[in-house]
Amino acid sequence: MTFTALHRALGLAPAPLTDVLLDAAVAAGVVEANDLDWKSELPPAKGLPQTDFPKDVAAMANSGGGVIVFGVRESQKAAVERVDVGELDEAYERSLRSAAITAISPPVFGLNVHRLGTAGSRAVIVEVPASLDGPHLIYKNDYFAAPVRNDSDTVWMKERQIEAMYRARFEERRHATEALDLLYGEAVAGRDSDKRAWLIAVAHPRIPRFRDRLTREEARGVLTKTVGLALTYAGRGGVHPLENVDRDNPRPGLRRWVAVNAATGERSVWREAWISIHHDGSVTVAAAVGGHRMSSDGYFEGWQVESAAIECAIADLLALARTTAETTGNDEYDVRLGIEWAGEQPLTILTKDNMGFTYDGVSVPLHRYTPVETTVNAIEPAADFFWHVHDFAQDCVNQGGISNVLMIQPPARDEPA
Repeated sequence: MTFTALHRALGLAPAPLTDVLLDAAVAAGVVEANDLDWKSELPPAKGLPQTDFPKDVAAMANSGGGVIVFGVRESQKAAVERVDVGELDEAYERSLRSAAITAISPPVFGLNVHRLGTAGSRAVIVEVPASLDGPHLIYKNDYFAAPVRNDSDTVWMKERQIEAMYRARFEERRHATEALDLLYGEAVAGRDSDKRAWLIAVAHPRIPRFRDRLTREEARGVLTKTVGLALTYAGRGGVHPLENVDRDNPRPGLRRWVAVNAATGERSVWREAWISIHHDGSVTVAAAVGGHRMSSDGYFEGWQVESAAIECAIADLLALARTTAETTGNDEYDVRLGIEWAGEQPLTILTKDNMGFTYDGVSVPLHRYTPVETTVNAIEPAADFFWHVHDFAQDCVNQGGISNVLMIQPPARDEPA
């Protein structure tokens, strides 16, 4: 579901972009605005970065996002008729996304490209997301400038506007850090980290989409879908927090649903885990990762953490962010992962040797695990997201002296996920 300038002009609720919706907008003579630009034809595929397309995308991103509609003729800024833009193949669509990344600085990620209509009335709608990384600049030879929408026109920012946008970017980063701090603080509270290490992982949408609250059924559906996705990232060679919470009966919390710990028995408490899905799209995972049961009899010490446990928790968190983003309409997420240990012994991350036995010969003892942060686009292509899961996991285990990620093995970058 999406809500664009077309929906607003027609007085409609959020809904998919369809050919019927575009026909209605043209019939109503909808006028261009800050977040709506009519174009009668697509820019040429050859030399796309040198066309006006990057400027139009950057202007929309600098103005809070919007839609560029190719295949509508306008007069005095108002739509008057549909025109055919021809066939849009996958190569051209990739070129559009590439131009938004390579010809704009900082890049504009997350373009949604919609193909509408049939031969004779084919149209393309490029949905430009709101951005917190402005000002987005375009370069022409040795010069650069920041375009912005001024009602139906595209103009160039003045120095003071650019300065204000940079200030807003830095302020947003401060707020994003505060949001992660709050999520992380809530997730870590009350854990017995003096007895065993706890992994705390949180993800917060950069621009939260505040829509209707998730229902219990929606939260249950997200959790169910996440299990399958997480297992494609990291199989069953480790302990998944998702498999140790009550996914079928999420409990209400403060503007969130909580999947409570289901590992409550005397022989299973070492797998304790808690997961939450917030109504704004934020997600958290808290899991005991120290003191896990060995493959043979006995348990590891509270400060000993298997790298497989870290990888499984990362797979669960990022799979949860991806499925939640689909349900709540979010896209970019700020992510933070830490391991909390308050005991006297230094934290040690364990790996496996070539024979499959637990090995600590390369481990670097940690008196403090530094939280690892990243930003991911939760709705990007599946293979690209899979690689983000891998790279984030590698950063997290590298800190403990572990070179390789054991479980998260994405396909080659030129293969489908």
